[in-house]
Amino acid sequence: MPLRAVTYNLLNGGVDGRPEARSEGRFDAQLGIIKSLAPDVLALQECTFWDEDGNRRLETVARETDMAVVAMVPSRVGDGRNFTALLYRPETLRLVDWRQRGQGVLHHAMIQAHLRPVDAPDGSADFTALATHLAFTNGDTRLAEVRGWATDLAGTFPGAPSRAMLLGDLNCARPADADVFDWDQVPRNLHARYRLVLPNGTFGDADLRAMQVLLASGWQDPESLTTIPRTPTVGYYYAGEKGDVCLDHILVHGFTARSYRTYDTPMARTLSDHLPTLLDAEIHAPREGGDRRG
Repeated sequence: MPLRAVTYNLLNGGVDGRPEARSEGRFDAQLGIIKSLAPDVLALQECTFWDEDGNRRLETVARETDMAVVAMVPSRVGDGRNFTALLYRPETLRLVDWRQRGQGVLHHAMIQAHLRPVDAPDGSADFTALATHLAFTNGDTRLAEVRGWATDLAGTFPGAPSRAMLLGDLNCARPADADVFDWDQVPRNLHARYRLVLPNGTFGDADLRAMQVLLASGWQDPESLTTIPRTPTVGYYYAGEKGDVCLDHILVHGFTARSYRTYDTPMARTLSDHLPTLLDAEIHAPREGGDRRG
């Protein structure tokens, strides 16, 4: 079964301006992108202000994309107006169960959904989707967030499907991006967010530990499976950005990756400080008799 997954950090929900004069120009354009991509699984970060008008913006996205909402969960830290959301396409998938992981621990949130293809006769094609937004503050926090909360589903785990995907703004680059950072071009007051802090209080290399632990635990970067490099998801929006790297990821376990890319267009670059990440994958469920589709 083919499956398309998308993750997208919207930058303040695609909404600008004060409550009495909200502008939704970015939101409308972002919705157009999401509709054109037609995902089966959709993770959204920074759904800021989406609780207004009875979750109107969330319901608009679900209605306009023919998707259903798993959950929209507020960040633990902050004023309660920043949300992470997970949606799925009921035409292709059925929601078996969901829960919030790391509640009261993660800086933002992590939503876990147990999904099943609608035409599956049993649970052999089931998978877990984890939608998350890791902390921007520092690498120690990101490392603590993934250990246990995301690493255990990178392999066989009691009570969980045999395949999984982790979608989100992980605020962490890949090990291959270690040499991309030009710290001389980044304001010193931002280094603590993305660099190792040495015992003497000075800065070391880029802090990639969260991603390294995820990969070491069994998650796979689809780029390593397709062998086709993808465009960075950040680095174009602010003058003091960290470098042209991928901070947004869809990691997989038990899927066959067909295509993995960043949706990079001139318009998309005006809508958010992150670009959407798109994965086309395949679920290979066992056939009768125990063999698998090749």
